[in-house]
Amino acid sequence: MTDATTPPTTGHVLLVGGGPGDPGLLTLAGRDALAVADVVVTDRLAPIAAIAEHAPRAEVIHVGKIPRGEFTPQERINELLVEHARAGRVVVRLKGGDGYLFGRGGEEWQHCVAAGVPVEAIPGVSSAFSVPALAGIPVTHRGLSQGVAVVSGHVAPDDPRSEVDWAALATSRLTIVVLMGVATLGSIAETLIAAGLSADTPAACIADGASPQQRSVRAPLSQIAVEADAGGFAPPAITVIGEVVDALEPPSAAAG
Repeated sequence: MTDATTPPTTGHVLLVGGGPGDPGLLTLAGRDALAVADVVVTDRLAPIAAIAEHAPRAEVIHVGKIPRGEFTPQERINELLVEHARAGRVVVRLKGGDGYLFGRGGEEWQHCVAAGVPVEAIPGVSSAFSVPALAGIPVTHRGLSQGVAVVSGHVAPDDPRSEVDWAALATSRLTIVVLMGVATLGSIAETLIAAGLSADTPAACIADGASPQQRSVRAPLSQIAVEADAGGFAPPAITVIGEVVDALEPPSAAAG
């Protein structure tokens, strides 16, 4: 029995990057974190099947954000992490990809630290690099690209909220990987072309990466939005822009 002089038990938070979606691409450290979890706070793009396999007794709280649909405010997610940790639980915050790349992992870290809750980051395999690889696209390739820029396309280039220097990217000679840019892809392509990037630059859009439903389309930059729209591409999808798109044969062609 606990008396009034016993300090409250404090759990801790593990910020786990779950990888691009395939449970097989969850890291060993991520698997081990799930195995000790009392509570899993998960996004919709995290490897949900891994929770059932490695954390069957954990309480699962879904806080995924659906584009232009239901979502749990980030402030509430922060509160959930602290509330459960203060109750003495091991809390796994499971995210798709890597939580520190457009996953607000830094914000969750800050909130836990400010609340005095122990927190640890467990990196994940980023979809920005792994999904193109699964589609046969290396984001860098000797003689074609010496670097890669990963940017968010959740707002259009002409939106006042956009903080991306698209004009600089157009002349950077870097591979451009756009996350969360399905709805704004046409505007992004037009802006890059207007800033000097050739309209014939190879581009690819990859939907449902690292899943059995993965599919992709390739086209010149000027046509990639049209082709993606014609194919019914919807989030989650990743766009790669640059000569690396044509560096290798697509996996299906190579297999045939």
